[in-house]
Amino acid sequence: MSTADLSRDDAVLILDTAEEIARLSARPIKKLPTLRGRTVVNLFFEDSTRTRTSFEVAAKRLSADVINFSAKGSSVSKGESLKDTALTLEAMGADAVVVRHSASGAAYRLANAGWTSSHVVNAGDGTHEHPTQALLDAFTLRRHLGGFDGRRITVVGDVLHSRVARSNVHLLATLGARVTLVAPPTLLPVGIGNWPCEVSYDLDAVVPDSDAIMMLRVQRERMNGGFFPTQREYSRRYGLDAQRMARLPDKAIVMHPGPMVRGMEISAEVADSDRSVIVEQVANGVSVRMAVLYLLLSGSESAIGPDVAENLSAENTKRAEQKGAAA
Repeated sequence: MSTADLSRDDAVLILDTAEEIARLSARPIKKLPTLRGRTVVNLFFEDSTRTRTSFEVAAKRLSADVINFSAKGSSVSKGESLKDTALTLEAMGADAVVVRHSASGAAYRLANAGWTSSHVVNAGDGTHEHPTQALLDAFTLRRHLGGFDGRRITVVGDVLHSRVARSNVHLLATLGARVTLVAPPTLLPVGIGNWPCEVSYDLDAVVPDSDAIMMLRVQRERMNGGFFPTQREYSRRYGLDAQRMARLPDKAIVMHPGPMVRGMEISAEVADSDRSVIVEQVANGVSVRMAVLYLLLSGSESAIGPDVAENLSAENTKRAEQKGAAA
């Protein structure tokens, strides 16, 4: 339910598995037969485009059956509780439930209340955590930086309302990176001193030493007060523009979990620059979520083995023969 629950070995296993899956997914036929006959339910109580679609693609590429459940237009809109929804999905035989909920701790409650025997994957719970986003960010960072030990990762923006920030701090610290959070004091949570990271209020001071900089969206939908004077003032002090990007080290990369607000936390020029790996993060998210589902549902703690590659090769050969026969 949280990246804080992952050991370094656990995290590395997921990243290594995702790397092998990414290589297999580069083939013309992307599907693997690993989860054939399994059912994955995407249970989303909040709006989502990237995460829900990414989990759906991941499950389908592993040959699982996928059911997309949205709170809007369902019995939830009529007052059905999380418990009754979980019992319904249990009765339908779901093997895994990917849940996103506006309440922090909802995924933990679903997994531990005894309502379902399905595996539960946290796709974001309130302002608490978003573990698979942190894993795909770590996967992207490892591909570009080579490793984590001693690397300086700067996370900038609305930390107070960001589940991504909390998950990344715990995971990257476990992997050996040095994380610095940059935000105005009003956008930092109480107890930030207990997090395994450094805190700064001055973006310009930390940019030159950053191996990667991750920009966070200001989540206005979660705000009920004035957290900064104006959008222009926030952008001036905490936005990443071309001038600030120019002060980054030569091989530093720019990240964003999305969705972006261009012109506020990040300029269009930076978002579309060669340093930006934002679109790559989306692609990597599919591989990482395939790895998570594979490790949960395949009944094996090892990474993708030769049997999967052999099955894939056999399917490729069979389709090629069918195509040749048709010609």
